[in-house]
Amino acid sequence: MALPSAHMTQYIALLRGINVGKAKRVAMLELRALMEELGHTAVSTVLNSGNVVFNAARTNSAEAAAAIEKAIESHFKFPVPVIVITARELHTAIAENPFPEAAATPSQYLVAFAAAEAPLVKARELLAQSWTPDALAFGDKTAYLWCAGGILASALAQAFTRAAGAAITTRNWATVLKLQAATTEGKNPA
Repeated sequence: MALPSAHMTQYIALLRGINVGKAKRVAMLELRALMEELGHTAVSTVLNSGNVVFNAARTNSAEAAAAIEKAIESHFKFPVPVIVITARELHTAIAENPFPEAAATPSQYLVAFAAAEAPLVKARELLAQSWTPDALAFGDKTAYLWCAGGILASALAQAFTRAAGAAITTRNWATVLKLQAATTEGKNPA
């Protein structure tokens, strides 16, 4: 993977709700080609769940997400919400992990990413309740959900999803670490 030039920033596009069941199927090869058509370089996908690492001329993350959403809808003929974060924001989210013990069972530990802090404001009200044995914490544009009994059985995960709405997307801890490994900073920490 080529290192980004001084005028390039490394980003991660997180697509929400693709390749789950038979709906909204997106082939990663097509997605990579679409990202390259948008002018992005060093494009790679991580897993089949809509994670794209790419380099782009310094740009606004929200503008990049909007352009990707528009291109996906035009090409695949269905809407897909996209959140774009920088590689540095990903590394900060990992470094600020409030539940290091949860990393031992990464499939039960979620990181929720939001394009801005606003979608997480209502979800912060959940901190006033006890969710034991589950746990909840927040970063600037992230939330951390430890679902001790599993994600599907977690009342916290369900309440969080209702409160935060469609303006967030979650990845389990194992995927977050795979994304980190796919970035140039993950290979050569700054």
